[in-house]
Amino acid sequence: MTELKIKELPDEKPVKMTVALPPEVHRDLLAYAALLSGSDGATDPAKLVAPMLRQFMRSDTGFARARRQAKVVVSGR
Repeated sequence: MTELKIKELPDEKPVKMTVALPPEVHRDLLAYAALLSGSDGATDPAKLVAPMLRQFMRSDTGFARARRQAKVVVSGR
């Protein structure tokens, strides 16, 4: 099987957002969902957005450094 960075989708209470994606990003998201779900095709591509953003932000050392320096704390409440 293909080695993907997103292994499984967390079961969390979501915060609803609406975004517009360029067509090529949407096609790639559909392809990623198909690879993740395998033959059953059960993965909803929209559920991949949050884990992908989380993975991106965790791997961005500049963001981590700036966040530590500014002590940026964002609350969803």
